[in-house]
Amino acid sequence: MNRNSFLRSSTFRLALLYVALFSASVLLLFAFIYWSTARYTAEQTDGAIIAEIRTLAERYETRGLPGLRRLISDRVERQRPTGKSIYLLSDTRQRTIVGNIDRWPQVDEVDGWLNFELETGGTRRGVHPARARQFQLVGGYRLLVGQDVNELKRVRLRIISSLGWGLLLTLALGLLGGMVMSRRMLHRLESINDTSQKIMDGDLGRRVPSRGSGDEFDQLADNLNRMLDQTESLMEGIRRVSDNIAHDLKTPLSRLRQRLEALSRHYSDDSIPKADLEAALQETDHLLDTFNALLKIARIESGPLRSDMQTVNLSTLAADVVELYEPLAEDKRQRLTFQSRSDPTVSGDRDMLFQAFANLIDNAIKYTPVGGIISVHCTSHDISTEFAVTDSGPGIPAEKREKVFQRFYRLDESRSTTGNGLGLSLVQAVASLHGATVSLTDAEPGLTVRFILPHPKDGALPKPVQSGPNASP
Repeated sequence: MNRNSFLRSSTFRLALLYVALFSASVLLLFAFIYWSTARYTAEQTDGAIIAEIRTLAERYETRGLPGLRRLISDRVERQRPTGKSIYLLSDTRQRTIVGNIDRWPQVDEVDGWLNFELETGGTRRGVHPARARQFQLVGGYRLLVGQDVNELKRVRLRIISSLGWGLLLTLALGLLGGMVMSRRMLHRLESINDTSQKIMDGDLGRRVPSRGSGDEFDQLADNLNRMLDQTESLMEGIRRVSDNIAHDLKTPLSRLRQRLEALSRHYSDDSIPKADLEAALQETDHLLDTFNALLKIARIESGPLRSDMQTVNLSTLAADVVELYEPLAEDKRQRLTFQSRSDPTVSGDRDMLFQAFANLIDNAIKYTPVGGIISVHCTSHDISTEFAVTDSGPGIPAEKREKVFQRFYRLDESRSTTGNGLGLSLVQAVASLHGATVSLTDAEPGLTVRFILPHPKDGALPKPVQSGPNASP
């Protein structure tokens, strides 16, 4: 599986979207957990401070200042050296009476609470955050009760750290699970795509595999296979009817030609004009050529036997085709040249390749004006071998280059010339069979047709591909 295609696949993007939504949900859940936990601990701290103030106030009411002073001293003494409670009792002149801090915090009060930094000693030396509340006693005395909330801060940080690691773990597990699910789905889809590609390449007997699990992919595979069965049956019927028509018409046409030829040889009276016989013979030959071309295309598209494939010297084959058409080019006073920059060999059917190259050169001679130039090149590249024909004719408009590969399609300008519109259709069929591509480009002036054959791997026959005017090497 190609890594880039996997990363660009819709299944992987869907997995990323699922992971993003799931992570957002987990993030919201963790945020709520942190908020509720932090709020609960803060309320517990504030509640403990308020309860301590009430206890001290009740002691002051029952036993006065000495009792309160003694109680605060006992509690300060009891929590040393690591206590977290804060006590400070001062008189009307802000002088400290008793406590474990030496001065009143110089911070503003917010909703009755003081939040300040506390310098600590002993084993907990440092600056810690503290939270306290003050209380005015009868007689002008002021009482400050609070707590060192450094532990609360550390708990909050630990909660944040734990939730952060939990979120990262969730992301990692979600991404891993999404990738595994995406790969499994992509593997099932690739099997469908591979089968579809083989069917488009001509293997109509191929079917989409199923695992027998009865899931949605198996249902899709079953439906596609039933559709392919029906399509193959219909196409086979159409091909059988077309072949039968071509065979059935070819035989009487051949007999008709023989009779016309016999008439032309044995009868010389004026009741049968010689010119009319010759015209009838030409029309009969044209019909026979058309049916022969149709039968040949049908044979090519049905796929040749492996025994037809052999190692072919493409340069020698191209030279033979050029030599065959040199007299025809000389009749139109055209200059037909051939150049081969290497001696490439390919695996293919020599007769079919010969016919395809002959059609390309024949078209070039047919549509190039008198005195024109036609050049044929055979070049070997790193991964392919190219047979190219360049002429100085009128060329083909870009918007019509795809249509000329259709059967019986002819440009308006070429309808006055002989032909049946099957030449390039046969070239395309041969190219598809050999895994080649055919491209049409401007020669300015004229047209360049490139027939590009890939080098087979380990001597294997290239997989058939689609040819067309926009194909490239």
